[in-house]
Amino acid sequence: MGRKFFVGGNWKCNGTTEEVKKIVSTLNAAQVPSSDVVEVVVSPPFVFLPVVKSELRADFHVAAQNCWVKKGGAFTGEVSAEMLANLGVPWVILGHSERRALLNESNEFVGDKVAYALSQGLKVIACVGETLEQREAGSTMDVVAAQTKAIAERVSNWANVVLAYEPVWAIGTGKVATPAQAQEVHDGLRKWLQANTSTEVAASTRIIYGGSVNGANCKELAGQPDVDGFLVGGASLKPEFIDIIKAAEVKKSS
Repeated sequence: MGRKFFVGGNWKCNGTTEEVKKIVSTLNAAQVPSSDVVEVVVSPPFVFLPVVKSELRADFHVAAQNCWVKKGGAFTGEVSAEMLANLGVPWVILGHSERRALLNESNEFVGDKVAYALSQGLKVIACVGETLEQREAGSTMDVVAAQTKAIAERVSNWANVVLAYEPVWAIGTGKVATPAQAQEVHDGLRKWLQANTSTEVAASTRIIYGGSVNGANCKELAGQPDVDGFLVGGASLKPEFIDIIKAAEVKKSS
C-alpha cells in the first residue's frame, strides 16, 4: 500500500513576524514535488498561525505545536482543539519529547490529547521516542511501544494520525540515528501496530523520523522502506528544508 511521503517542519519557539514572512516567501517560491508525491506541513508558534496560514501556498498546510486535552474553559495559557478547528488549522503536533520532558506530559495525557484532537476533526502528528539512557539500556522498543500503546488504547481510527519517531538523543544535538537505526525502530513500530491494531493500520499509517534531519542526510534516511517522511526541527527554518522536501523523490523512484 502506497504511503504518501510526509514532511513536517516544527519551528518550535522561534521567529518574529519578519522572519516568519521570510520563511514563508522562501517556501512559496520553492520548486518541490507535487502534492500527490509529498505532503508538506509547517508548524509555527501559535501567534503566527493566522499569518502563515493566510500567506502560505495552498499545497502546503499548517500545524499547531500543541493543544489542550479537552474542551476550552478556565485553562489559562492553553489553546483548545476547537479553536484550532475554528481557525482552519488542520494539523497539530502532540506528545513532542520537549513537552514530555519539560512539562511532564505522561503517555496517558498524550493519548488523551490525541483522542480529543481527533474527535474535533484535527489531524495529529503524534511523537514517540526514547532518551539516550533508555537506548543504552536496550529499552528503545519498550519505550516507544508504551508511548504508542497509550495512543492506540484511545484511538480506533488511525486515518488522521502520523506517527513521528524522534529519538530524544538526536533532537537538536546534531546526532542522527543512522538509517539502519531509524529503519529498525520504524519496522518495530509497524510490527507493533500490526499485532495490536490491525494489518491495515500497520500498512497505511505513516511513520516519520525526526532528529537532526538535514539536507545532507535526508535522502539516505528517505530510502529506508519504513521511513515515510520527516519531522524537521532546526533545518525547517532554513532554505535546506526545500532539499528535505525533495527527498520524497527517493520514494517516488524506488
